[in-house]
Amino acid sequence: MMRLIEKYPILSLILFVMVMLGFTIDAVPVTIMEARNFISAREMLTDGNWILTTMNGEARYQKPPLPTWITAFFGMLFGIKSVLALRWSALLFLASIGISTYLLSKTLELGKSHSLINGFVVLSSFYVIGIIIEAPWDIYAHGFMLMALYQLYIMLKNEKTSIVQSLLFVIFLAGSVLSKGPVSLYVLFLSFVIAYAIAFKLKGNLLHFLKLISLLIFGIVLGGWWYFYVRIADPETFTAIASKETSNWSSYNVRPFYYYWSFFVQSGIWTIAAFVSLLYPYMKSRVSNLKAYRFSFFWTIIAVILLSVIPEKKSRYLMPVLIPLAINIGFYIDYLIREFKNLKDIRETIPVYIQFGLIGIVGFLFWVFGFFLGSVLTGWVLMRFIILSIILLCISILLFKNLKTKKIKNAFYLLICFIMSVGFVGLPLSKIQVQEDYKPVSELINTNIPLYSLNYVSPEAIYHFGDKIPKLKTEEGLIIPAEREFNLLIGNENLEDIKELSELYHIVFIATYDLNTAQKDTRAHRSRLVNKMYRLSRKE
Repeated sequence: MMRLIEKYPILSLILFVMVMLGFTIDAVPVTIMEARNFISAREMLTDGNWILTTMNGEARYQKPPLPTWITAFFGMLFGIKSVLALRWSALLFLASIGISTYLLSKTLELGKSHSLINGFVVLSSFYVIGIIIEAPWDIYAHGFMLMALYQLYIMLKNEKTSIVQSLLFVIFLAGSVLSKGPVSLYVLFLSFVIAYAIAFKLKGNLLHFLKLISLLIFGIVLGGWWYFYVRIADPETFTAIASKETSNWSSYNVRPFYYYWSFFVQSGIWTIAAFVSLLYPYMKSRVSNLKAYRFSFFWTIIAVILLSVIPEKKSRYLMPVLIPLAINIGFYIDYLIREFKNLKDIRETIPVYIQFGLIGIVGFLFWVFGFFLGSVLTGWVLMRFIILSIILLCISILLFKNLKTKKIKNAFYLLICFIMSVGFVGLPLSKIQVQEDYKPVSELINTNIPLYSLNYVSPEAIYHFGDKIPKLKTEEGLIIPAEREFNLLIGNENLEDIKELSELYHIVFIATYDLNTAQKDTRAHRSRLVNKMYRLSRKE
């Protein structure tokens, strides 16, 4: 099986993503960022707002439109109401990151097996998977940029700029800019160039570098056309949104400089391996290619430093750092595969047993979680839980067996199987409803009475409703609907605002629509997902 995987590496990386998430990711509730993006994609199809993008009928220029176009295309093919269809394009870009990591590793003169390990590590890193749901537009920006960097590395290495490579570099670079502006240029591109200069030294004549700089400028301009267009077509709105977005960099989610220092934890199951791989004095005499290791090491560290100097900080901003970190981790895994049987020092072997052993223990004892789920485990849920428990138990037994015989390569691929099994069999268990008051807004779709909001309703509610929910309260004041009777949806945090309508309307409470799947006393519960609906009838 392992030989077959290594014989078809690119296909194996694609299948890993598709099996892990491609058929079950719709089980995860839509997040606030996803809801905003999906609404924009829906309004492209329903209202034709392809360039001047909107959300709930209002201008949304915070994000460039390329990922929305791609998502809308998938929605047009498979249905705009299908969460699975809307997430599939992001999954393909997730697969592209694994493929690009593999190809770049091969170009770094690493072995085929080693390069494939790098690809699997990046695809199985915690926040690389998590970003698909939390903020899927990031995966497009960094996916396009990694494709561009692969072409750039070839041109830097060969000191040539072929027409095909130049064209691909420009297109992929433009795609990144048109996905999330200069974000990936700053985090991935700049750190890549600095790390390359440190590890390999910049070589070549002046004309060669001038060509590369001209290609860079061309790619940025090509990717920035949408910003120029919107700036001309709707200058007032664009300026207001741009001003708010740029002010957030220094005033919103401000964190200390050292906030990202635990970045290696975001790699999830590879946390211990990530930490060891960053111990440069330890690793430099053990890697198979010192220059390539220095490159991935400095690429990772410089990317973290660049992120750290920006006052606004969020955990998800670390996602691109996990790409060079995966290559770094790959050097450590490759070293263990080659030398673990010969290691005698307990200081070197203990981290390995912890790295793989903890996952084995989780798989071995997974069935215990059934006692906490209690009566929820019935029907298909119980069957799926039993199947997953058996699969993880078998993987854990094999994992411990291979650790005992010090076959690290087998242990590595068993970890990959573990992650794939959790996604394919276990992810649908997230559909279990643990909150009794869950009630989706989608129940309102078929009612004939028009629905409005007063000022704010969560993007998740608007997405699940399936159409726009017009606001009655704007900066100009209160809008009185033409209808004598209508429904009004109000966020749980804005209930006081309904009082100003009591002089004009008879108000009757109808229902509470709660999109939370988590209990009220848990951290996962969100008050914005609780909406109350009222029926308003105009007084005579």
